[in-house]
Amino acid sequence: MDDLDVLLTNDDGIDATGLQVLYDKLSRVANVTAVAPATDQSAVGRAISHSVTARDHERGYAIEGTPVDCVVAGLSTLVPEADMVISGCNCGANLGSHTLGRSGTISAAVESAFFGVPAIAVSAYIPAEEFTEESIADIEVPAHQYAEAAQATEFLLKRTHTGAVFDHADYLNVNAPITDRATGEMVLTRPSHIYRMDASRDGETIALEDNIWGMMAEGQVPDEDGTDRQAIMENKISISPLTAPHTTEHHDELETITEDYPAN
Repeated sequence: MDDLDVLLTNDDGIDATGLQVLYDKLSRVANVTAVAPATDQSAVGRAISHSVTARDHERGYAIEGTPVDCVVAGLSTLVPEADMVISGCNCGANLGSHTLGRSGTISAAVESAFFGVPAIAVSAYIPAEEFTEESIADIEVPAHQYAEAAQATEFLLKRTHTGAVFDHADYLNVNAPITDRATGEMVLTRPSHIYRMDASRDGETIALEDNIWGMMAEGQVPDEDGTDRQAIMENKISISPLTAPHTTEHHDELETITEDYPAN
């Protein structure tokens, strides 16, 4: 695959350990150029800038901007020859349908899909009993804990850059356990629809909390078999094939409603 060109990005920043591990792993089988945020841009979703600064970096380019900025700048000017976009490896899982629009990691893959370039978003699940939710933005996960995610990404890159996988999906959302927990099994999944966001008020302050992480730590998430979160709870690698345009099937009832709109 010496002729395969990969644009590597993330939302944790170009110097994040997860990106470094993927860069080293994928460089064995492809020409990899990192086009990633200069600083942490976690949970910025599909935020985009009017202009960005691109600085040379030993792995490619550090962008003063968001993950979406990186993909637009990368595919338009910096790495226009890219055959695939890989986004990750994120420090923390991106599980469930409610995370799809929030995650900078996934948003980079979505943006790539609009360019017509297939993409893989990769995240590593950090168990709460090893790293508390409050400290996840500050922790340094050892490089070896990303090994399972990196191996899965290399495998998927090799197997999907040709063939029909991306005829039926715009991008893949991959979640892997840390290496010390991994069973080595990969399963096809769908995003969970379990939603447990909550808010509590203390005077003028309203605290927002995703209670799903605590439920996962206690092993009490009511997910069905076949969901991404259930796979991770079983220490398996979850692969969810997804589409980017967010369209729906033909809606007969809504069509009737629009036809009934009163004309002036």
